[in-house]
Amino acid sequence: MRSIGELARASGLTVSALRFYDRSGVLVPALVDPVTGYRWYADDQVLPARLVAGLRRVGMPLAEIAAAVRHRAEPAVVGRLLDAHLRRLENGLTDARRELSRVRALIDHEEHPMTTRLVLSPADLAAAIDAVRFAVGTDPELPVLSGVLFDVAADGVRLVATDRHRMAVARVPGAVDGPARRLLAPVALVDAVRELLGGGTGDGRGLPGGTGDVGVAPGGTGDGVRELSGVDGGADAHLRLDGAGLTVTVAGREVGGAALPDEFPDYQRLLGTRVPAYRITVDVPALRAQVAGRPPARVLRHEGVDVPVTVLGLDDAGGLRVLDDAALADAAPDAVRLGVNGRYLLDALDAGDRGQLLLELDGPIAPLAVRRPDDADAYSILMPIRL
Repeated sequence: MRSIGELARASGLTVSALRFYDRSGVLVPALVDPVTGYRWYADDQVLPARLVAGLRRVGMPLAEIAAAVRHRAEPAVVGRLLDAHLRRLENGLTDARRELSRVRALIDHEEHPMTTRLVLSPADLAAAIDAVRFAVGTDPELPVLSGVLFDVAADGVRLVATDRHRMAVARVPGAVDGPARRLLAPVALVDAVRELLGGGTGDGRGLPGGTGDVGVAPGGTGDGVRELSGVDGGADAHLRLDGAGLTVTVAGREVGGAALPDEFPDYQRLLGTRVPAYRITVDVPALRAQVAGRPPARVLRHEGVDVPVTVLGLDDAGGLRVLDDAALADAAPDAVRLGVNGRYLLDALDAGDRGQLLLELDGPIAPLAVRRPDDADAYSILMPIRL
């Protein structure tokens, strides 16, 4: 047996770190003296301790360190954890570089005003708007969430919307001329752009927080560009982002408006950080019929509104099923169960616009991710409801 000091020297962990990992259940001593409270470790705990030390040095989260220790005899499982963390580190470095570029642009803005221009596929931009539009917030006390973030990088733009309870993300590749830039477009402007691209709803879904100064030119009526649904699908969409706002031009038709003045929340920390326990392919029409065709397992009252709770679980074959109240009561205590707002789930399924989608879930307190099998950059996240 090794004392805690001996294991610290053998593993590279400090004594205080070993105590922390004991309390966290990651690296529990083989023996604790009942009289003195001294911790003693077996020789076969040296390797797990070194594993913990290495993962700690590269900043892996505690939950994933614990998973790596538990599954250290399964190289494929640990490999997936390492790959996911490496992607997170790479994404973090990319985000840091982009943020520093924005800081430089802010410093130089008054002296050297800059405009960023993009050339995108109209179909791709329309699909991206459709993929995120349902998640735009409607709370008048949170106007910063009443728009869609256009987050421009060197190779395209990412669209993001959230109302705190769900978030939707989509990416459009394209040619970019100018610095990286973020612009928060009011939903009225986003809807006008969608109609300009063709096939829009034309329902005038303006939400609180919009600026109301959407413009149309030439020949536009100023009422949501309903007459533009026949725009030539072969024409590129040209976007111009500057300090004033966003302008989109397609086939000689133009829509523009001012940006919202608020700073959009940091959505990056929710992206690419999860290694889901279950990744399940679902048939969208069948799942939608299950969710819409049966009473919710629970109805909760939240801020004066009834919230239908859809509970997802696994069947005997490992597929996804919707649990009703009886099935929920009969489920084993350790069964996989996840509650989400049923209306939000239907919105996410409709926005996916696919016959099949991938649902990623971990358990009752982790978000549900809804992904497209053919597009890793388009997905939504639904926050769980505690059952």
